[in-house]
Formats: sequence, C-alpha cells, structure tokens
Amino acid sequence: MICSVKTLGITGICGNLISAECYISNGLPGFDIVGLPDAAVKEARDRVRAAARSSGLTFPVSRITVNLAPASLKKAGTHYDLPILLSILAASGAVRRPKSTSAFLGEVGLDGSIRSISGVLPMALEAKRSGIQALFVPAENAAEATLAGGPEVYPLRTVRELADALNGEIQLQPQQPWEPKTETTV
Repeated sequence: MICSVKTLGITGICGNLISAECYISNGLPGFDIVGLPDAAVKEARDRVRAAARSSGLTFPVSRITVNLAPASLKKAGTHYDLPILLSILAASGAVRRPKSTSAFLGEVGLDGSIRSISGVLPMALEAKRSGIQALFVPAENAAEATLAGGPEVYPLRTVRELADALNGEIQLQPQQPWEPKTETTV
C-alpha cells in the first residue's frame, strides 16, 4: 500500500514542499527512510514507532519504505517525524488519508506528544505559495505559522489527537491569527 503526505522542509531561509511517501509491503519486517535524510531524520524510525504505540495506534509489522521527495534535496531535522508517522498510519489503514491540500510538521516524542520545531514561518510561507489549505503544526508553533497569512493553521499536542481528528472522532479548531499586544501608557 502506498500513501503520500505533504510536509515542508527548509533550505537556508526558504521553505520547500516535500512529500513523505510510504510503501508498505510483505516480506521481512524492516523500516527504511530514503531521499537524502540526515541522521536526525533517520532516527525518526525509532521515534515514530514508539509514538504510535504509546498513542494506542497499530504500527505495522511489515516492510516499510518512506521516501522523502524530491530525493535531490537534503532533508534535515526532526520536523519530518509527524509526516513520516502519518504516511505509515494512513498506508496501513490505521487512520484516514489526509486531504491532498493539507501539510504536517512536527517532532514526535516517544510518549506520542508533538514537540515544537524551528523554521515554521518560512515553511508556512511556502505552504501558502504551494496552495496548501490546512497546515498542522505543534501547538507551540501555531501562532508563528499564522504570520504567513496563508493556510488555516491547526495546533497539535499529541499524535492521538491528530489520529482522532483524521478519523472523524473529534474536530480540531484552527489557531486564531497572531496579533501583537498593545501596551497602554498612563
């Protein structure tokens, strides 16, 4: 089974649209990540497996290949954890496939929490340029992502929360656009 989930990367100060493509097949269980991943991206294998199980979700015991496309761009950082996990869960049928106009960012903790990441604003700006309509980010990064004035931003705290939303069990509320606080002088 194959499933592709949109995410974003960053090169310098520019965002890039990336796809996390998952292929699950029969054979000896294994888990490979390809597409020029750095060490932090390769380590996602252990984080996503633990996060799924800690969240009460079924992680497939199969041959899993995740391609981060385009393969010509180097992929660095832990913000690929969430789209990698989501592509696996959707390909295995544990969650519904996300809409093609959605993108996902976030590091996952072993307990299923979704941790903040850096570089959200350039990635949100690229999401806007690429026609992404819904951007799912760690809750701590949601206000920053709204500064792009682009896609609807949905804050996430846990993998379970996202799985329940995709399966139609709960409805996520979008982040209100960030507005600077004005100080009053006396």
